[in-house]
Amino acid sequence: MKLLRKKRVLLVLFIALVTVLFFNSSWMGRWIYPIHYKDVIVKHAKKFEVDPLLIAAIIRVESNYKLSSESRKGALGLMQVMPNTASWVIEKGKFDTVTMDEVKHEAEPNIQIGAWYIKSLLTKFDNNTYVALAAYNAGPSVVAKWLQNDTWDGKFENVKKIPYGETKNYVQRVVYYYNKYKDLYQNELS
Repeated sequence: MKLLRKKRVLLVLFIALVTVLFFNSSWMGRWIYPIHYKDVIVKHAKKFEVDPLLIAAIIRVESNYKLSSESRKGALGLMQVMPNTASWVIEKGKFDTVTMDEVKHEAEPNIQIGAWYIKSLLTKFDNNTYVALAAYNAGPSVVAKWLQNDTWDGKFENVKKIPYGETKNYVQRVVYYYNKYKDLYQNELS
């Protein structure tokens, strides 16, 4: 009986140790929260002066790194850029060689377009990441109206005041993944 009790105690201790290692290990976190296309993300993040971890978090929420994703609303690729937005970015950013087919099916042009667009939103909204994320999801003119009529003040602690449930959830999810990525990849991708 004593031997059986000792084995149970050892089993419980072993399970506790494995659990602690599982939840506190960097390799496990990287397995659960991977970042694909790191080189492309870093390249365009540096080019447009955007945090690469923010771009990675947007991609995670938008497409979960599925290259040729297309939403029900028609958003394209890894960063789920709407076709009209992609066309506007191609024109404004002078990306004359980028085609819509490339935006939909290739990582590099999609990330380039998305990184340029998030930088333009950050610039438009005084580098307020939460507002830029809301605008990335709901559109800049809609978010500008929310700010103008005091529907939302642009602060994360007041994100519950965002009137679109999808956008509120989107901002919260991107911030969640951004913080996870910061914990796991800060020194690697910065």
